[in-house]
Amino acid sequence: QVQLVESGGGLVQAGGSLRLSCAASGSIFRIVAMGWYRQAPGNERELVATINSGGGIDYSDSVKGRFTISRDNAKNTVSLQMNSLKPEDTAVYYCNSYLYSDFRTWGIYWGQGTQVTVSS
Repeated sequence: QVQLVESGGGLVQAGGSLRLSCAASGSIFRIVAMGWYRQAPGNERELVATINSGGGIDYSDSVKGRFTISRDNAKNTVSLQMNSLKPEDTAVYYCNSYLYSDFRTWGIYWGQGTQVTVSS
């Protein structure tokens, strides 16, 4: 059993900042990658940022230069620092992880989501 628990969402004015955190726990052998996705009402879930175990990072074009993803491999956590927030960043943000629960069993796991609302 693997759990991803997010924290840090909320309401902020345009131009403000928020920091999201996610902790993975449970039966974890090795985490390959962790990341953040978001889903706004009426839209499909989309990638925001991912970071792999080697430190490789990928950002959505819409957040490059404004968001920063970081990871603590020892603690199995991932964070997303969001600066210069825009109303179009409003969405439910989901933590995601691709990991092995033992040496051969892998899976993709999701957190429960945290709401981020940016007012204009």
